[in-house]
Amino acid sequence: MANTQGPQGNYDPAGSTQMFRAFVDEAPQGRQAAAGSSGPRIGLILGVVVAVAIVAAVAWLALK
Repeated sequence: MANTQGPQGNYDPAGSTQMFRAFVDEAPQGRQAAAGSSGPRIGLILGVVVAVAIVAAVAWLALK
């Protein structure tokens, strides 16, 4: 296995900083993508409203 950090004792902290910055830069992009997809959420809300309306109609017909 290759040693990617170079010789022992020559630890470069800039590598860790660069990886951290890459992680921080990627995090907001994931959140924006999740926030932009509100299509399924609207469908779920409409489905719940329709289900409640059907249950209310069945209950009204049963009590009539």
